[in-house]
Amino acid sequence: MQIREHIEILPPYTPIEPFEVLSARLGRPPEEIIKLDANENPYGPLPAVRQALADLPFLHIYPDPESRALREAIAEFIGVPMGNILAGAGADELIDLLMRVFLEPGDGVVVCPPTFGMYEFDGRLNNAKVIEVPRKEDFSIDLSALRQVVHRESPKLLFLATPNNPDGSLPNAEELDAILELPVLVVLDEAYIEFADPQGELGRTISRVREVTRRQNLVVLRTFSKLAALAGLRVGYGVFPDWLMPTLWKAKQPYNVNVAATAAALAALRHAEQMKEVVAYLIAERERMVYALARYAFLSVYPSQANYLLMRVRGIEAAELKRRLMTDFGILVRYFSTPRLRDCIRISVGKPQDTEALLRALDSIAQEVL
Repeated sequence: MQIREHIEILPPYTPIEPFEVLSARLGRPPEEIIKLDANENPYGPLPAVRQALADLPFLHIYPDPESRALREAIAEFIGVPMGNILAGAGADELIDLLMRVFLEPGDGVVVCPPTFGMYEFDGRLNNAKVIEVPRKEDFSIDLSALRQVVHRESPKLLFLATPNNPDGSLPNAEELDAILELPVLVVLDEAYIEFADPQGELGRTISRVREVTRRQNLVVLRTFSKLAALAGLRVGYGVFPDWLMPTLWKAKQPYNVNVAATAAALAALRHAEQMKEVVAYLIAERERMVYALARYAFLSVYPSQANYLLMRVRGIEAAELKRRLMTDFGILVRYFSTPRLRDCIRISVGKPQDTEALLRALDSIAQEVL
């Protein structure tokens, strides 16, 4: 039997290791590990969400294949018609669904690295031609190069994380307007948009989601993983133009969002004001971290509008710093081995006590570096 060649040579995606595996390896109970490596919401689900999960009825019945109650609640939350919304098992499912719908083998998908790795992974999984337009040194979009590539290659899809992962940068309004004028379907991944809203309105003042219904080439993806701390339940959604919805309904898996994820997301949306408070805590802690980390000469922190900070490391190898934090102090941070990020680590924003533990660890390491 012959496996498809492009699958056979596909490099595997490198996910974060499971919490229980790391706990066993480090010899530390989970409550002694400070997990700042996956941009998760450290406050966990709201009490109302936990209660909704505890009270779940009908677990033996298949979920609504159209996620009608959830889509109706999302429509009210973001102010777009329910008919333009598709729920997914995380935004990751919808990234893959878009590629399966649009791509013939060899069709172009544009990505702007360094960025979220699933765009490239799913592109190669779907036998696409993944076209990279590298970001500038400050991780901003190279708009001139992007224009040239789109006009030269005629790609089917362009994926942009706004804010970008791993650095937290966000294109300004003029740059996004220019990108949306390009002849390509633009997919804005707004997984972290709630942390970038200067008015604390959970992304409402800066998200492009309400523009989808009046543009033909815009898709916006969102998730409950970060905002509502539901990463373990895998629930997200996309907003798509009218012309695309009939095809997506035909192509999606019928029971893609399970009943637990649906109940949790609905409970979270009913308590949006409490989510807003948690986001405010995380934004405030992010800014405190930026100020506190400035005292370490071996770290250079990039500006971020997300719930994480990317920093360049000098005087010690970034991989070694990540290892020391993990093995000596039980603090998990993210290290990327790609060329542009080889001397960088990314640290998720945690609770104040997590920051204090991180600073104590860095103080200890700094004595060796200096």
